[in-house]
Amino acid sequence: MRWMIRGLLGVVVLVGLGGALVLLMPTDRVARLAADQVEKATGRVLTISGGVRPSLWPEIGVETGAVSLANADWSEQGPMLTAEGLAVGIDFARLLRGQIAVREVAVIAPHILLERRADGRGNWEFDRPESAAAPGAAAEPGAETQGQGALAGITLDRGEIADGALVYLDHASGARTELSDVAAELTAPDRDGPADLKFKALLNGQEVSLSARIARAAALIDGEQARVTLDAALGRASLAFDGPVGLAPLSADGKLFADVSDLRAIFAAAGATPPQLPSGVGQRLVLEGHAALTPDGAIRLERASFGQDGNTISGDAEFVPGARPHLEARLSAGTLDLSPFVANGSGGGADKKGGAGSASNAPPAGWSTAPIDTDWMRTLDAEIGLDAEGLDLGKVRLGRLRLDARLEDARLSGDLHELQAYAGNVTGSFDVDGRKGLSLGADLDIAGVAAEALLRDMAGFDRLQTSADLQLSLQASGRSVAALMGSLSGGGTFGFGRGEFRGLDLAGMLINLDPSYIGAGAKTIFDSISASFTLDRGVLSNSDLRLVAPLLSAGGRGRVDLAARDLDYTLVPTALPGSGNGGISVPLRITGPWAAPRVRLDAGAMAEERLKQEREMMEQKARDRAAEELGVKADEGESLEGAAKRRLEEEAAKGLRKLFGD
Repeated sequence: MRWMIRGLLGVVVLVGLGGALVLLMPTDRVARLAADQVEKATGRVLTISGGVRPSLWPEIGVETGAVSLANADWSEQGPMLTAEGLAVGIDFARLLRGQIAVREVAVIAPHILLERRADGRGNWEFDRPESAAAPGAAAEPGAETQGQGALAGITLDRGEIADGALVYLDHASGARTELSDVAAELTAPDRDGPADLKFKALLNGQEVSLSARIARAAALIDGEQARVTLDAALGRASLAFDGPVGLAPLSADGKLFADVSDLRAIFAAAGATPPQLPSGVGQRLVLEGHAALTPDGAIRLERASFGQDGNTISGDAEFVPGARPHLEARLSAGTLDLSPFVANGSGGGADKKGGAGSASNAPPAGWSTAPIDTDWMRTLDAEIGLDAEGLDLGKVRLGRLRLDARLEDARLSGDLHELQAYAGNVTGSFDVDGRKGLSLGADLDIAGVAAEALLRDMAGFDRLQTSADLQLSLQASGRSVAALMGSLSGGGTFGFGRGEFRGLDLAGMLINLDPSYIGAGAKTIFDSISASFTLDRGVLSNSDLRLVAPLLSAGGRGRVDLAARDLDYTLVPTALPGSGNGGISVPLRITGPWAAPRVRLDAGAMAEERLKQEREMMEQKARDRAAEELGVKADEGESLEGAAKRRLEEEAAKGLRKLFGD
């Protein structure tokens, strides 16, 4: 019991001593010391208005009335900081020795204004004094010694901001960002040691949090670079960085990881509406690699990897801000799944038997009339090189892609070095101009593509099985796919190798003069097809088609209306000698929608061909009978008329020889 009484008396004495020290504390000098330290650190005047009173809880120190921190001399927005007051904590052990040392500062309900002027300078870039007081000046009793640098001798066990507000103004862009419910805590117990920062706030209703460790806070504030390890979050989005950072000017160089999958929170924080992405897109949006922010504001990514759902794109990139930002990138990827971005139903198809497409796979009534957005082409300039192992466009799957593209002043142009498509390869150049509406141009060389798969995917037509070589020069303009197809112009050539055309047996038609060789099971085998064509307002015209087949040859002419998706074409096959009806030619009309065309023989021409054949047969029989009666026999390759003339000449010669005695 005696020791308990002694302990209680000791506590009472200590509390009484502490209370006496607080009552005797030079509060004005403590407040002035805090203001001087802030001014030495920032070069800005801290004004304390209202009374200064001592406090015992939660820390021994002083509390002030309203305070304000001067802004940069170029600002016209008022103080950089205003607050209801400061709570300054004192080192109790040093206070017992008669010294004053600030260990903690809490800023109560501050309003913080951060500004970046048009030339990029921020009001947080302080012009600080170079050295301590002039020689011979009396130092403040108990104050820390001011050495070289802004924060020499200043330590802070804990600095706190509670119930604050922060406004950021960018005078270059006119952007204004406001944060509410700002709470921050900074600990820097050793000037040359690390500092820890924790920050929370609300941005348009979205919680923003940040924690950082600064290897040498004093060096960072003094304008040097210091290593920073940072973790930040916005909703479910997160960002992590580890590397050197500088504040004057702002710069960074280190390892970056960013998960921006929570687009809803990000756009809500920015006061914008999230984009309407296709279903399944945006579930995973992750960027990682080595990142650098240069003093002029450029952002460089090296050995970076961007993951979009199941796609991964790697490479280097540089983004330079400005009135028209510029992006330069060299990227590589595996097979890119772009199917969610491609509208379904771009093509249909005929059934496997060669008939018209069924309801489940029939092509749509026409091309899409939905407007094509080109506004994105005006947002920046870019130079991008892409090397991908393949492209998955849903119905269409393409192989290796190598291209270089340039976007400048809303005009996109590029060189296609390689595009493996349908067992062939596509090379050439293209141009997309979005400055006045939308116009397209392309010069393409397509070699060895599988025509059946290409036409099935692009136009719902699967009757032609062969390999194709094409040279195309195309131009179009319009705000929708339908308008582009209706304005398509240009021309080109194509050649098909050995193959077959299903649903039509030209040889059977000619040999038997029967138009019923159409439909399932019918086919025309050919050795080659070649033609040239022109395009005008979406209509393809051709007059020199040439088909070579084992039993026939054919020529053709007509039109294919790409806008209306139909055709009107006349094919004139000719049976070759040895086919059974050698030399017969019967025009063949192909009309209607290209997914289910109607094929028919020209009945009048076929009847005339039949009469011609029968007439020739009757004439031949008459010649044969006359030759038999006259005893005339034609030599090989000789006509009956020639044989008769030769026989007459021989008989006349014999008569003359008898008359003149040989």
